[in-house]
Amino acid sequence: MSDVTSRLAALGVAVPEVYLPAEGADYQKWAVVACDQYSSEREYWEDVSRIVGAEPSTLNLVFPECYLEDDDKALRVERIRAAMSSYLEAGVVSKRAPGFVLVERTTPFEKQPRKGLMMSVDLEAYQYGKGVTSKIRPTEGTIVERLPPRMDIRRGAPLELPHIMLLIDDPARSVIEPLYAKIDALPRLYDFSLMKDSGRVRGAHVASEADLAAVASALEAIADRKAYEAKYGSPDVLLFAVGDGNHSLATAKAIWEETKKANSGLPGLMDHPARYALVELVNIYDEGLPFHPIHRVLFKADEKALLSDLSAAGAAFEKMDWKQAVRRTDEAAPGEHRFAYVSASGSGLARFVRPKANLAAGTIQEPLDAHLKAHPGTSIDYIHGTESLEALARKPGNFGLYLPPIDKASFFGTVIRDGAMPRKTFSMGEAPEKRFYVEARKIVR
Repeated sequence: MSDVTSRLAALGVAVPEVYLPAEGADYQKWAVVACDQYSSEREYWEDVSRIVGAEPSTLNLVFPECYLEDDDKALRVERIRAAMSSYLEAGVVSKRAPGFVLVERTTPFEKQPRKGLMMSVDLEAYQYGKGVTSKIRPTEGTIVERLPPRMDIRRGAPLELPHIMLLIDDPARSVIEPLYAKIDALPRLYDFSLMKDSGRVRGAHVASEADLAAVASALEAIADRKAYEAKYGSPDVLLFAVGDGNHSLATAKAIWEETKKANSGLPGLMDHPARYALVELVNIYDEGLPFHPIHRVLFKADEKALLSDLSAAGAAFEKMDWKQAVRRTDEAAPGEHRFAYVSASGSGLARFVRPKANLAAGTIQEPLDAHLKAHPGTSIDYIHGTESLEALARKPGNFGLYLPPIDKASFFGTVIRDGAMPRKTFSMGEAPEKRFYVEARKIVR
């Protein structure tokens, strides 16, 4: 093991061998958006299928979550595994030399591109659950009941395709930005426009010993225990916070624990590729990284009963135009939480003047969970994007809640102080800005 490899390993990082499509591939058809997007908009994924046609595509390698409740889930999982094996055997995808991938992502929504660094992280350095202090931690509560169907997909699959994004607290812009300053001089891996007007992405290979050592040095400085404790008052360094793909990373962890148990005592076990997960690292201070709230839509909702339950939880309501209500969520007084609401019958503003929770998502989630428990015929979905929220909530029988954004400058401090945030608290960008699957990594021997 080289010196730089050892230094990275001490930080919970490994240099991956990524798989990419063979030369001549149609990357625009190859790359599709993260599978947890458009989960209530099946027509989006049907349109993607029409665009892809019979061409090689990551659409054939992932399980869009809008289909998770369908009766053919087991068959779909088998088709995914078969497609992965076929793509490997036929050379549709091929392994590149070990290295990070520097990613530049432009979107229709942000003036600046988002900069990321694809790397592998050690699942031994990651834990989820209450009160964890590992180097890699979730930022939102992990719902273990959501893991089994995702584990079914990963278990036995030869490849992983990540939409996991980890965040670093790097106000000095020391890890990714120096590489980005010379992106044009690095070996180009891909550069193409994404489908459905979702922007553009390009990737460059970061493989030189000097560049890898520079990344290691910058991460070591961020992870310095004394400096960290002086800043946050905690000796337990949170180096990487899970910003997106929380349940995907938890699934990878669960499968790795299964693998360890099944192969206990075998030589070379701790070098198994399932020990690692491919992720994209992003600086929380990146100018191209927006923080958006994740909204709520209730289906088959009893609107009168729901408003009554929210009122009992402390909400006061004011009817007004939908766009005005959304704007006024930004005018909350210190300590107040505001939500815009919309349904087929109208829209308005809900105000919690004295909320018990620190974050708005916690204020609204507790009464929603209680309401859903008392009304088993009502279901909920978590929506990225204001337009999608309104379109769904305006349909008869639905009810939508717009959540205000959180301050990303206080993000790490909140996680360190309070632990995981309420589930579905924030989203990094609108749905079309989400990570598109491009790179893959082998997770079997």
